[in-house]
Amino acid sequence: MSSPTGPAAKTERLLNLVLALLYTRRPLPKSKIRDIVPQYGDAASDEAFDRMFERDKDELRELGIPLVTADIGSVWDDEVGYRIDQREYALPDIEFEPDELAVLGLASRTWAHASLAGPAADALRKLKASGIERDGDSLVGIEPRLGTSEPAFEAAKNAVVGQRTITFDYRRSGADQVATRRVQPWGLASWHGRWYLTGYDLDRDAPRVFRLSRIVGPVAEVKRAQEYAVPADHRAREMIRTQVGEEKPRSATVRVREGRGNSLRRRATSTTDGGEWSVLKVPYADDDALADEVSGFGADVVVESPPEVRDLVIRRLQGAVKAHGGAA
Repeated sequence: MSSPTGPAAKTERLLNLVLALLYTRRPLPKSKIRDIVPQYGDAASDEAFDRMFERDKDELRELGIPLVTADIGSVWDDEVGYRIDQREYALPDIEFEPDELAVLGLASRTWAHASLAGPAADALRKLKASGIERDGDSLVGIEPRLGTSEPAFEAAKNAVVGQRTITFDYRRSGADQVATRRVQPWGLASWHGRWYLTGYDLDRDAPRVFRLSRIVGPVAEVKRAQEYAVPADHRAREMIRTQVGEEKPRSATVRVREGRGNSLRRRATSTTDGGEWSVLKVPYADDDALADEVSGFGADVVVESPPEVRDLVIRRLQGAVKAHGGAA
């Protein structure tokens, strides 16, 4: 019989890897794992095996499998061994009350249009395979949607799940310059419509909160980073609430072309009409949020004050021009 190929081969390889790591009492080095898992022995070279093994490790962690690493070398050798913690791997029987099933049904619809739609659907399929049916009819009138449009969301989420130290460029509120941060991620949560990452800032040697929309460019994993543990008492939303707090409302002055900017007109505290343009006083609580909204209107809305919001809008519009091949 020929060996399976494609997805079937990958599934078999991952299953063999899980079995090997689950039933070992001591962490196994990569050389031993390569001998035990047949598919690794077929690798064309050491480099090919290393790439395959690194991908498989990442996939197991993304699946929620508790892959544990430990130093098994001598004083002069930092070789790492791997195993799966059986106590963390095993799950007790799960039962849900009717109201809990209703919440599960609501949660699945909440994530329907977000980047976690796939994992949410997978979770529901696993529950159904176990004989647990969600309540799809309850709370039908309540249909929230959680958006995850920030480019950094997926990488931040994976870093939190895998407990991987990451680095990224970050622009603080009202600042023009970006600073590189190295962070041990702890949690990810939404606060007042914005997504935040909590973690330990290694360069500042202190816990910090980062708003995902202020991350500039890609999020990269720090190679050979020291392992860390998330504090047992960590609560992401509580930390965000404490550090970010309630942002006080302020007022911006914007010029809006006739017939445009209706969302701004509806919440304006004052409107001065002057032919083609109207001048509005618009309350807001967050510079970036207002800049995002105004930028969407293009040349039909102009920020007169405050200058920091005006600069943010200009930066966004220049970025849009460059992204479409134009000169800013």
